[in-house]
Parts: sequence; C-alpha cells; structure tokens
Amino acid sequence: MAKRTPVFYGWYLVGLTVVTMMLVYGIRNSFSVLLNPILTEFGWFRGSTALMLSLNILVYGFTAPVAGILVDRWKPRKVAIIGIGVLAAATAGCSLATELWHFYLLFGVLVPIGSAFCGLPILNPALMNWFGRGRGLAIGLGQIGGGLSFAYGMVVEVVISGFGWRGAYIFMAGMLLVLLLPLYYFIFHYRPGDKGMLSYRAGETPPAVLPPGADRGVSDWTLRGALRTRSLWLLVLSQMLYWGIGNYLVLAHQIKFAVDVGYSGVLAASVFAMFGIVSIGGQICAFISDRIGREWTITLACILAAGGMVALISVRDNSNIWLFYVYAVSSGIGTGLFSPTIFVGTADIFYGKNIGAISAVILTGSGVGGAIGPWLGGYIYDVTGSYHSAFIVSLVAYVLAGSIFWMAAPRHAARIRARS
Repeated sequence: MAKRTPVFYGWYLVGLTVVTMMLVYGIRNSFSVLLNPILTEFGWFRGSTALMLSLNILVYGFTAPVAGILVDRWKPRKVAIIGIGVLAAATAGCSLATELWHFYLLFGVLVPIGSAFCGLPILNPALMNWFGRGRGLAIGLGQIGGGLSFAYGMVVEVVISGFGWRGAYIFMAGMLLVLLLPLYYFIFHYRPGDKGMLSYRAGETPPAVLPPGADRGVSDWTLRGALRTRSLWLLVLSQMLYWGIGNYLVLAHQIKFAVDVGYSGVLAASVFAMFGIVSIGGQICAFISDRIGREWTITLACILAAGGMVALISVRDNSNIWLFYVYAVSSGIGTGLFSPTIFVGTADIFYGKNIGAISAVILTGSGVGGAIGPWLGGYIYDVTGSYHSAFIVSLVAYVLAGSIFWMAAPRHAARIRARS
C-alpha cells in the first residue's frame, strides 16, 4: 500500500518562495530607499544614478532564460546555491563602492546574475512542477514574498538610520547567507519525482508517495518552438510594459518624489512598504484567475494600477497625504494580481519539460522595460524638474499591458497548442 505524507511537500516550496522573494528581490526593491542617502553623499545626477537599477533589471532579464535553461538540464539546487553566493558577495561589495561605475558593476551586473540563479527563474517552474491544478493559488501565495520585498525596505531604512547605507548592504548580504542558503540546501527540490511524489491535483489530499521519476509528464513544447509563437512575445511585451516601464519607473523614484514634495524619508518609506504589504492581498487573491480567467484578472490589475497612478499624478504638495495611500493600495493590489497571473497564463499555454526556460523568457520583458523605466524617470526629472510626465508614461504603459495580454490569449491555450 502506498505511503502517505501528512503535508504535501509542495507547500514547503511555496514557503521557500516567499522567503526567497523577500530577501533576494528586497535587495533590488530597496534601491528607492538607498537612492536618497547615496545621492546626498555623492551628489550625482538622478538619471545616471538610477541607471544602475536600469542596468540591474536589464541584466536580470537576459540572465533569467539562461538560468531557466540550466535548471531544466542541470542540478537546480546547485544552480541556486551558486546564485546565492554571487548575490551575497556582490551585495556586500556595494558597501565599498565610491564611484558610480562600482555600482554599475556590482549592483548593475553581478547582483542581477545572482538573483536570476536563485530567484523566480528557478522557483516559478518548480512550483509549476509541484502543482498541476491550482497553479494560480500556489504561485500567487509564493509571490507574497514579492510584496514583503517592498516592506523589507522599511527594515533597510532602520538599518540605514543606525549604520548608514553601507551597513545596509552588509546586512542584506548577511541575511542571504544566514537564512536563505540553509533553506535552499535542505528544502529545495525542483520536481516531485526527486522526492518520489506526484504533483498536486484536486482531490489528492494527501498525495501518495511514488517511486522516483514517476512524475514525468512531458509536452512537445521546446524553447525554440515557443519563441516562434505570437503568444509568447505578446506575454513578454505585456510584462515589459507593466513591470519594466510602468512599475520600475515609479518604484525607483517614488521615495525621492515624496521627499521632494515635503514628506520625511521615513513616511515616504512607509508608503513604499504599504505598497508591498497591500500587494500581498492581491497575490493571495490571484487564485481568482482560476475562476474568472487570466485575462479578466489582468484587466482588473491594470485598472487598479492605472487608478493608483492617477492618484500619484494628482499629488502637488504635502497637503494631501491620502493620495499617496490611494496610490499604495490601488497599485499594490494591482501588482499583486498581475505578477503571478502572467506566469500562470504562460503555463496554461506552454507547460512542459522546458517550462523553466520558457517562463524565464517572460522575465526578459521586465529586463528590457526595466532598462528604460528607472533611467527614463530620472532623465525626465533632470530635464523638466518634475516627475509628472514620467508618471503619465507609467499610466499609459499599464493600459497597454492589459490590452496586449488579451491578444496573447491564454484562454485559447488548447487552440494555440494545436495550431503550433
């Protein structure tokens, strides 16, 4: 008789994803908190300083597919451990930076390489492997860590107040080595077959333990075949517009914007943290895409994000703080809904043995757009003395992202597979 496990092991992977996203992406998302003290010390232009975040996102976007290919073909746990090592070393190195090119190399190139090899390009396909039906719920819960990565900025702000921005980089590197490295070593398993289990299905509670290699469902999708489809490129473009241009343009500059209009750095960081915490609610609710469809969920996400931008564009001084909170709540929920749903929509169409590489291509969209967004926001400010036009660019990007996702049509996944 088959042996049974009391708790489905895939839920441990969901927990690992939460912790990983908080600590790994918290390094990138704390840029907005660190920007003000770095500018204060060095006096650089905002556009050239924000370029290090643009470079970070660009390199991450092009490294993500490489990480996805490696985990599909090599040993995923080793890939992740190497990534954590590179990320920790590069983050600690930022504490020694004295020139802008130091940040470009460490934060702009090495940090995203480490992040790609231990972050979403590894974890998203792992969750897709462990969960069959209900992927929207599993990936949505896992990406709670994405919301916490913004709240992590409040912790970084506290560290900065006590030990300076250099001490903050040392702190973030230490958290990776002390907490994340052991978790990956002892918990991470890329496929259910590695533990002798089947992936989760409705009605399998608890799932039976099977001989190793039992979960070997394979489709005929290859990375090359997926790249030939219109749907994949539309999904990449939607991700590029929403995250790369829409979100990262604002996230890189929102704290500096709040300080410019008269709010304290601590209050500005609290709004930033609220955006992340509220996004957790959106990620938890991402399971609605299993009920109402991926397209309608993305539409709701883009409407909320656009509404948040209207509130932020309306801020003129420090007399209407409620507009900041409207922005944080509305955009936070929208981002929480969007982030997991686009990957679940990708899995609807392209799930198979190469899903790691295929889903990682979506992150290339973030990279290309992210190379534009933070730099563009800083450049527009340097030229006009205001973020108003930059925020309008973000608003338009959200609207276009939702429209293009409909064109990608995950609702027609069976038809796309048959045609391809």
